[in-house]
Amino acid sequence: MGKAAKEAAARAEQERLERAKREAAQRAQEVDAALFRRTVGQVNGLPTSDRAVPQTPRPQPVPASRQADEQAVLKSSLSDEFDVESLLDTDDTLSWRRPELGVDVVRKLRRGVWALQGELDMHGMRTDEARERLTQFLREAALKGWRCVRVVHGKGLGSPGKQPVLKDKAKRWLVQSERVLAFVQARADEGGNGALVVLLQSSTGNTSS
Repeated sequence: MGKAAKEAAARAEQERLERAKREAAQRAQEVDAALFRRTVGQVNGLPTSDRAVPQTPRPQPVPASRQADEQAVLKSSLSDEFDVESLLDTDDTLSWRRPELGVDVVRKLRRGVWALQGELDMHGMRTDEARERLTQFLREAALKGWRCVRVVHGKGLGSPGKQPVLKDKAKRWLVQSERVLAFVQARADEGGNGALVVLLQSSTGNTSS
């Protein structure tokens, strides 16, 4: 056999050996895979999804100073123990005005210079209910831009001892409210000693109109 024939036979044998080695390796992999499937069983992949997994949002912190509890504000800002009598003018109608305002404001209020724009009737209310309703009424009046309102507290004819309980308390509460500039007893045709005519702060702070 010539040299060329020997080299060709050697290459063929080498290729056969390498092919046999690859086939043996492939068969080994197939055997391992079959053994794994028998041991573990069928495996299903997880479904794919483009949607992000929702996360539970964390609650936003509520600032404690943003809005105080309404009941606490009512009880702390409008006290029943406030001494208002020393602040009332000693006339027959017991009027009140802020110190920075002139007496002409009270005179104008008595004459009806400012038209009545709203009314709160507290007849038959208990003290806590009347205090809360008055506070709400003053807040709503400010939002609506009202300048002059009437607060009906009653004459106390239905109270124990026929004492005008809400009359005195209404004056105490009104004096303590920053929204109130002045008040006078209503004229006879507006409720007399059973009601108060109240002048409220304007959005511009002007009391001349």
